[in-house]
Amino acid sequence: MHELSIALSMIEQVEQQLAAQAGGVRSIQVKVGALSGVDVEALRFAWEIARAGTPLAETQLEVEFIPLKVRCPSCGATRIAEIFSIACAECVDVEQEIVGGKELELISLEVDA
Repeated sequence: MHELSIALSMIEQVEQQLAAQAGGVRSIQVKVGALSGVDVEALRFAWEIARAGTPLAETQLEVEFIPLKVRCPSCGATRIAEIFSIACAECVDVEQEIVGGKELELISLEVDA
């Protein structure tokens, strides 16, 4: 399960960040792009499993889904696209530049003071 290894990696990153701090983590925020290869619901499920028995057992996972965003090099139009239909809606050019949707990022932590 690819998402479980991602969840375990997130826990490791957060624990490293908090090694020098007192207090717990209330939530972590991540961005997951449509082209990241990560299923958001599988990641949420994996997070529940991975956090059990760790200092992050009570930490909530907040996921921001980033849709596929493309820019047409022919006409300059930028838009949200479906993965299987990326031709430009303005000029019908099929060559599109991906400008969003590949993200898989740990964005922030909400910690207790």
